[in-house]
Amino acid sequence: MTVSATHKRIPTDPPFRIGLLVLPDSNLLSMASALDPFRAANRRAGRKLYDWQVVSPDGGLVRLTSGLEVMTEPLPLHADMDLMVMVAGFRLDAHATPALRSWLRQLRARGIPYCGVDGGPWVLARAGLLNGHRATTHWEDLEAFGSAFPDVDPLPDRYVIDGPALTTGGAAPCLDLMLHLIRSHHGAELAGLVANALLYDPEDRPSPQRLVPQARLAALTPQVARAVVIMEERLEEPPAIAEIAAEVGLSPRRLEMLFRKHLETGPGTFFLRLRLNEARRLALDTGLSVQDIAVRTGFSGPSTLARAFRKAFGQSVSDLRADR
Repeated sequence: MTVSATHKRIPTDPPFRIGLLVLPDSNLLSMASALDPFRAANRRAGRKLYDWQVVSPDGGLVRLTSGLEVMTEPLPLHADMDLMVMVAGFRLDAHATPALRSWLRQLRARGIPYCGVDGGPWVLARAGLLNGHRATTHWEDLEAFGSAFPDVDPLPDRYVIDGPALTTGGAAPCLDLMLHLIRSHHGAELAGLVANALLYDPEDRPSPQRLVPQARLAALTPQVARAVVIMEERLEEPPAIAEIAAEVGLSPRRLEMLFRKHLETGPGTFFLRLRLNEARRLALDTGLSVQDIAVRTGFSGPSTLARAFRKAFGQSVSDLRADR
């Protein structure tokens, strides 16, 4: 149903009911991204299109990472909502209790869609609700997520919708997802009004998360931005800089000049740094061997990676892991 700005039609559908499940140690931005688009949709539509209840496992005040506390109701014994959105953050081992996982599993039995925001996909996966589904989480954790839950198909997208399972890679992708839901429920016009009210330019469809922030790419010339995307997408089999230059329609010399102008380094050095930063993340966030890390970041072998890694970071992969 499309809602016009003039409100000539008064819909009679009951509000779409959202259960916002907030776990301790979540961040405020993720919670706001999960809820405020619906508040804005109600205001722009001039009626209550969405209704929500903020809940937590025990009810009462839930402390966020900012130190702020949010008042919640205890989880209802039997879920009765149109969508459950769970926001989670740190200390997931402590918060993803057997009781919570059991409560979450009733959602599937009752045919209620469920959404995980930030650390939420991890809790959903621990409850078995993502088995056989595509899902995402923050790109820094995606490798570990896939290793921890082999029955889940991890994608690097900003958000993923697969049947009843909705997941996002963080607060901004959550905003994209909620605007998508508003668009699917009430049309592009209302979703656009909400996005404008929030001064936000949403992604129209799921798109990959980036190693280089999208805002930084947008500030670059199109050829440099495209070259960076090519580098991000081909870490395992890195192409030569001349090949990248040809793909973006430049000579290697011109690409070198533009990289030095906009990124203050040459494309070769930038690409190597990108691969090494990914190798460092894999070393910290996964249990992959140095051999496997070398393969995933385009190095010819573990010794080649080891030399470059020590030169860049002043220590070996094993030393880095020992310091965690």
